[in-house]
Amino acid sequence: MAMSLPFVDRSSSSLPLQFVGQSKWRGWLKEQSVARRGWIESLGITGAPGDLVVLPGGDGKAAGAVLVLSATPTLWDFGALATKLPPGTWKFAGKFAADMAPVSPTDAAVAVGLGAWRFERYRSKKGKAGPRILWPEGVDKARVTAMVEAISLARDLITTPSSDMGPAELAAAVQEVGKKNKAKVKVITGDALLKQNFPMVHAVGRASARAPRLIDLVWGRERDPKVTLVGKGVCFDTGGLDLKPSTGMLMMKKDMGGAATMLAVASMVMAAKLRVRLRLLIPAVENSVSGNAFRPMDVVPTRKGITVEIGNTDAEGRLILCDALYEGASEKPAMMIDCATLTGAARVALGTDLPALFCNDDALAADLIEQGDAVTDPMWRMPLFAGYRRLLDSKVADINNVSAGGFGGAITAALYLKEFVPDDVPWAHFDMMAWNNTSRPGRPEGGEAQAARAIFAMIEKKFG
Repeated sequence: MAMSLPFVDRSSSSLPLQFVGQSKWRGWLKEQSVARRGWIESLGITGAPGDLVVLPGGDGKAAGAVLVLSATPTLWDFGALATKLPPGTWKFAGKFAADMAPVSPTDAAVAVGLGAWRFERYRSKKGKAGPRILWPEGVDKARVTAMVEAISLARDLITTPSSDMGPAELAAAVQEVGKKNKAKVKVITGDALLKQNFPMVHAVGRASARAPRLIDLVWGRERDPKVTLVGKGVCFDTGGLDLKPSTGMLMMKKDMGGAATMLAVASMVMAAKLRVRLRLLIPAVENSVSGNAFRPMDVVPTRKGITVEIGNTDAEGRLILCDALYEGASEKPAMMIDCATLTGAARVALGTDLPALFCNDDALAADLIEQGDAVTDPMWRMPLFAGYRRLLDSKVADINNVSAGGFGGAITAALYLKEFVPDDVPWAHFDMMAWNNTSRPGRPEGGEAQAARAIFAMIEKKFG
């Protein structure tokens, strides 16, 4: 599932690709020849952001192209170039000008690379080769390559059907990334989870023929600030004995999207060689149905030592995360961040494109939001409202994994996780879709590592 970037270092010939800001479109158009203006008008091009005009030459072949940028450009203005440009080799004409600010050549190249992603693993006929683009002047090639490859890997993992992406395959993907970056990877499998005190990971995953796992990657110097990432790795979720309807199961191959997103962040951190001691924890399970499946109203111990009454077996993501979060917090990291496709309630509140952020530390939340805005990878902070903790009370155990009733579901899920994170550990929790329902420039339909670039940017700014 290797990603092929659309960039080349050199070419004997190339076609110029110009950029015109939306506010300057009319002026640019007036400067063109009558024939060229007529051609553009015949195409129905009005100068809207994202419009791409392929300019013909005297021989009837493409002689160049013009892309219209938004009034305030973002990297996504460049995201459709790999699919809109006709075959051939293209070159960004001139230098990045004021019309392109605040987008840098590196930003633009990242968007082009992400827009070139296609998932064709199961197609007998692959798509036709797209255009090639000369690396823009001033671009950081290594950064672009690392970022595009990391996010493309996450997209591949999320989009792969669960038949080929179970706990073992997810562990293998982490091991491959770890080997590439000389990280240490430990995998605790099956009944060994009980012996090493990860009872929740075992309970959720034991009903599957594919054994559950706790994947633990460590990279960096012990003396550097500790940054811990945790990702929900439910490789398929039937709902367990509280079985989902068929429509609810349809997209459950993406229920390991949090794990894939955190692997992408870890990959970018290691490629950038940031001065951190990085730890990535992924509880990887398949929530299945069999004779030994955990049941509603069972009481299950946790790594923390408290007990959980199972109010619903379909609220399994928070169960596997709680063991991993408690382990991650045990080292008192400088920060701990988890990502999870956790609740439908977050999607109802914020839609599919905007991950919900819950955070116990205002400074960490502010840093994440700031960097999310800076790199056009947005999020929205939601409250860890302590008043709703009572909704998780259990009459027979220390806590229930769900609240009675459907109100505030994303908040109560986050409050459940908060029980396993000490107040002195800065912690952020992302509840995300991890999927693009439709294709947009730079974001094709399929799996998506939402918030990955924002999280990396925040870590880089703080510890780079």
